[in-house]
Amino acid sequence: MTSRRPLLALRSAAALLAAGSLLVTLADGLDARPTALAFGVLVAVGELIRPGARLGPYPTTPHGTQGATGAIPHGTAPVSGAGLREAAPLGAAGALSYALLGEHAGQPTHHGVAQVVCVVAAAALLGSVPRLARGQGPVLDHLVRRILAVGFTAVCFQPLYHRGFFDGWSGPAYALLLLALLVLTVLCDAVVAAALAHSATGWPFGPLLRDELRAVPGIGSAVCATGAVMALAVAVVGLWALPVFSVPLLLTQLSLRRYAAVRATYRQTIASLARATEIAGYTPAGHARRVAALGQAVGRDLGLPEAELTVLEYAALMHDIGQLSLVDPVPAGATADLPAAEQRRIALLGGAVVRRTGAGPQVAAVVERQADPYPEQPVAARIVRVVNAYEEKVRDAGPGGPLTALEELRLGTGGAYAPEVVEALARVLGNRGGGGQRPGPGAGGRRAGLSDLGRGWVTHG
Repeated sequence: MTSRRPLLALRSAAALLAAGSLLVTLADGLDARPTALAFGVLVAVGELIRPGARLGPYPTTPHGTQGATGAIPHGTAPVSGAGLREAAPLGAAGALSYALLGEHAGQPTHHGVAQVVCVVAAAALLGSVPRLARGQGPVLDHLVRRILAVGFTAVCFQPLYHRGFFDGWSGPAYALLLLALLVLTVLCDAVVAAALAHSATGWPFGPLLRDELRAVPGIGSAVCATGAVMALAVAVVGLWALPVFSVPLLLTQLSLRRYAAVRATYRQTIASLARATEIAGYTPAGHARRVAALGQAVGRDLGLPEAELTVLEYAALMHDIGQLSLVDPVPAGATADLPAAEQRRIALLGGAVVRRTGAGPQVAAVVERQADPYPEQPVAARIVRVVNAYEEKVRDAGPGGPLTALEELRLGTGGAYAPEVVEALARVLGNRGGGGQRPGPGAGGRRAGLSDLGRGWVTHG
C-alpha cells in the first residue's frame, strides 16, 4: 500500500515554511528590493522555460494506461531517463545563489531566511502559472522540492553569515564552503524527490533514490557550480553578474527542452510502430500498451534503474512486432502457448524488425531473447515474457482469471518463466485493489484485490 504520510509531511513542511516566510517578510519589509527582484526574475524565467513534461521518476506509461496507482492521464510523464532530474536548472541555480548571497557589490546584505524563501517561492509559483493553466505535468511537488531545497540552504548559510561565522573564510576556502553547502542541498533534494515519488507511486524508495543520486554528477553539478559562482560574482561586481553567468545554464536548459521534445517524439514513434500489429489484426487492441505499463510496474518492483526501464518499455511496446512476418496470424496474437521453436522464430523476426527501426541494440536484444530459457535472458526479457503471458492468459478470463493466470505462471517457473519475476508480478497485482486500495486482510480480500486489479490491467485500452 502506498503510504501518504511522507507526501503529506513534505507538502505540509513546504507550505508552513512558505507561509511563515511570507508573514515574516510582510512584517519586516523587503530588504534590498532590486536584488530580490533580480533574483526573482531569474528564478521565474527558469521556471517558465522548463520542459512541459516532467523529466523525473514518475510513470512513463502510455496515455490512458492503467498504472500501478490507477489510471495515469496522458502527458503526465512521456519522457524518462536518468540524469534529467532537474528540469529547471536555471531556476534552481538562481534560487540557491540567492540563498548563498552574503554581499552585493562589496556591501553586506541583510536579507534573511524568510525573505529568501518568500522570493523564491513567489517567483517559482509565478513561473509555473502558464504550466498550471495548460495542465502540463505535476507542479505542486516541484514547488515543494524548490521551497525545501532553498530553505535548507538559507537556514545553513544566512544565520551563520550574519553572525560573522564566515568572516575568516576567504578565497578558495569560501568558494569550497559554498560548494559544500550546495552539494548537501542537492543530496537532501534527492532524498525529498525520491520520497515524493515513493509516496505518489508506491515504487521502492531505494531504486528511486539511486536514480536521483545518479543525476547529481550531471546536471546537479552544473547547478551547484553555477549557483556558487553567481553568488560570488554578485558579491564582487553586483547584479550585472547574473545575466553573464546565467547564459551557459540558460543554453543548457534550452538544449534540455529540445532533447525532451526529441525523446517524446521518439517514444511516440515507437508507440505508433507497436500499434502496427493491432491495426493489422495480429494482436488485440491495447495489448502492447498494457504489457508495457504492467512490465514497468514489475521492473520498478524489482529495482531496475531508469535506463533499463526505458529499454523495457520500448521492448514491451514492440515485443509482438515479429508477428507481422507471419503468413497466418496467431489466433488473438497469443504466442505464450506456441511451441518454443515457433516462439523463438517470431522473437528473432521481431528483433530484426526492431534493429531496422533504430530503436537500439538493447531493445532489439530484449525482443529477440524474450522466448529464450529464462536463465539465459536479461532481466527485461524475463519481464516481457512473464507479463505478456499473464496478459494473454487473463485476457478473456472471468472474475478468477488473475489468480488462475498467476497459478499457471507459477507452475511454469521451472522452465519458461523466471520465479522472481512471477513473484514481483504477484506483488504488483496484490498490493493494489481495483481503485488503488490494498485488499482486505485474509485470502478472500487478497483474491478480490487480485481479481479487480487484474481486470483493470487487461480491460483498459
